[in-house]
Amino acid sequence: MTDPTLPRRSLLASLRASFLTGLVVVLPIGLTLYVVWAAIGWIDGWILPLIPASYQPDALLGYYLGPEYEFPVRGVGVLVFLIFTILIGSVAKGIIGRSVIRTGETFVDRMPVVRSIYGAIKQVAETFFNKKETSFDKACLVEFPRQGSWALGFISTRPKGELATRLEAMGSEMSAVFVGLTPFTSGMLLFVPTKDLVILEETGVDDAAKLIVSGGLVYPIPKELR
Repeated sequence: MTDPTLPRRSLLASLRASFLTGLVVVLPIGLTLYVVWAAIGWIDGWILPLIPASYQPDALLGYYLGPEYEFPVRGVGVLVFLIFTILIGSVAKGIIGRSVIRTGETFVDRMPVVRSIYGAIKQVAETFFNKKETSFDKACLVEFPRQGSWALGFISTRPKGELATRLEAMGSEMSAVFVGLTPFTSGMLLFVPTKDLVILEETGVDDAAKLIVSGGLVYPIPKELR
């Protein structure tokens, strides 16, 4: 005799599979929209208080469309921030802008605590956003934290200054390797003999970062399948 519970089980299994498939599709889209919406709201909350009350989006809409018009406007702060940043970047490229920046940095350099914070933030910003600066070069495998265990790393730059001198005295060419920790909220910098690194040719920096963030769940797509 056929078990009457089998159809119900297959139906539940089908519904479960459909739900999980839909979740894979909906979750990335939903979280992306949420993060973007939240980021826009955060920037608006930071920029809009700097705009005079009479020029606030709600005030302008109320003036032109009537006081009964009530609708939260998002994105104005982002637009103002983009325009302001572009203008500052354009000015900073000129002789006057560079002179003003040097004067300001000279003043900041005289403030013990502020200069450390400013210097660290500036270095990080230049590393990630300045195209003239060198960022992570390639992804690699490095034997860490013990022999026989391998971790994903990012080759950044060759050691410089005193570090280069000290490391060269060890008799081997060294590379600076950043090893990120899942979910990439922290990491550590290692100086490793270049000959001991396994350079990944097909796995780029972005693919390696995704692999670390996902905890090993998202593997790079082979080139022939892209």
